[in-house]
Amino acid sequence: MDFRKLLLIISFAFLFIVSCSNNKEQEIANKEVQEMENKFKTFYDELTKKISESYSNMALAYFEASINSNEENWNKVQQYDMELNKILSNKDYFVKLRDFKESDLIKDSLLRRSAEILYNELLSKQIDIKKLDELSKMQSAIELKYSNFRAKIGSKVYDDNQVEDILKNSTNQKELEQIWNSHKEIGPLVKDDIISLVKLRNEIAKELGFNNYHEMSLKLSDQNPEDVAKLFDELDALTKDEFSKLKSEIDTYMSQRHKIPAEKLMPWHYQNRYFQEAPKIYSVDHDTFYKDKDVVKLSVDYFSSIGLPIDKLVENSDLYPKNNKNQHAYCINIDREKRDIRVLCNVTNSARWAETMLHEYGHALYENYYDDNLPWGLKTPAHIFTTEAVAMIFGRFALNPNWMQDMLGISDEDKNKIAEDSHKMLKLQQLVFSRWSQVMYRFEKAMYADPDQDLNKLWWDLVEKYQMIKRPVNRNMPDWATKIHIATSPCYYHNYHLGELFASQLYYTISEKVLKVNPNDNPSFFNKTEVGEYFIKNIFNPGAKYYWNDMIEKATGEKLSAKYYAKQFVN
Repeated sequence: MDFRKLLLIISFAFLFIVSCSNNKEQEIANKEVQEMENKFKTFYDELTKKISESYSNMALAYFEASINSNEENWNKVQQYDMELNKILSNKDYFVKLRDFKESDLIKDSLLRRSAEILYNELLSKQIDIKKLDELSKMQSAIELKYSNFRAKIGSKVYDDNQVEDILKNSTNQKELEQIWNSHKEIGPLVKDDIISLVKLRNEIAKELGFNNYHEMSLKLSDQNPEDVAKLFDELDALTKDEFSKLKSEIDTYMSQRHKIPAEKLMPWHYQNRYFQEAPKIYSVDHDTFYKDKDVVKLSVDYFSSIGLPIDKLVENSDLYPKNNKNQHAYCINIDREKRDIRVLCNVTNSARWAETMLHEYGHALYENYYDDNLPWGLKTPAHIFTTEAVAMIFGRFALNPNWMQDMLGISDEDKNKIAEDSHKMLKLQQLVFSRWSQVMYRFEKAMYADPDQDLNKLWWDLVEKYQMIKRPVNRNMPDWATKIHIATSPCYYHNYHLGELFASQLYYTISEKVLKVNPNDNPSFFNKTEVGEYFIKNIFNPGAKYYWNDMIEKATGEKLSAKYYAKQFVN
């Protein structure tokens, strides 16, 4: 036999043996992966069933306590929260989950993503159950105080809506100062509770290997603290000069309105409790267009027009003010499988509550359209700020003249008359809120870094720097503690502004790529069912299937960017 032929035969035989060997090894590896994934899925389904049942009990109790705030109801919340903590803090569950995650044998992308998210959730609870229970007790107690607090002047009691109305409409200097100070009286009542909460949260974070709770909160929600810090520095630089110009306009207007020099303007002259909303310095009064309208029905009709009906969601909600009720607004998903999603509001027929209704049902719709085939743990937003973005893109329509014509039936004459001021007002609202979010983000970051510092001074230093509002003379009160989010939604506020960035990016994407219109024409999306289809397919259905910036890139064609926000509100 020819030597070269013999060599060729031997080579083929060797390759065949190697190929068979490789195939056998691959077959074994595939089987190992399959077995591990099956074991993980069984473990995951059993654990999330327990978590979901416990969470639903707690969420339902929370909603009921919010609409009827009393000690008994908040004790129920505390009890259910402690039961949930018991499951999440279970060391055996955590060790098994960690072993699955670190095995490198979970190859299925949905299962791997499920493991990552559940791991982060359980990691935050891997400390002494007594500390978690103490945290639950403290949080329930402080919720009760906020829910039951009402401002008082003499014998007269004022809810938050009434406080806001006085600050917005009164020019009586004594009344303005009194109502502002009266609202701030919640601060001393909760200050010590909040500091105790902060220290306990920090203690928990340090036990888990983090520097403090602020750092832990960001990292366990897939955010890099350094990246967030850089982004807020960038936003500061982006908005500072334009805000300074607009603040001068505000001061000139308020000086004339209150007949006092601009340098004597105080926090109670800016028309809301925290200067987090744009004061009315332009001629248009949007409330006049809403005062005779049913804000709830407007929201129902609008969302129906874009193929996202909310009728059933509204039926389950609690939307109007009453005694012993949380005075704010939120959306809560009580049962992800049954789609038991509820909204709490305190609606009056005003532009502010029109914005809030559109905002909260943006959240509710996100929760309502997760793909049925997603695992329970992925039936959540890609990130908390992505649901804020959806809420914000809809909330902005309350001041959009095209939307107001479509939904309120205002005339062409009225629409044209308010168009310029409406745009200015929306821009002002964005920049005012941008500076307010700087205060909240930087205050919480600094507070968790050192809760023993002079927090009263820190608060007003930040207010003066970023909002350009003077502190009252010799003011040394815990005004920071009057903002409920600091106590009950810790290290969350920066996500509102990330949401604003994504909302602008979404607005440009939908306008240009879905509707093929110019975003500068301020389309309202009214009667465009393709908008609903876009949201369902690209934002809602995926839930947390993808890392948040990957979802944004898939939905808009690029990662999260500040350029669209700048285009819309700064440039």
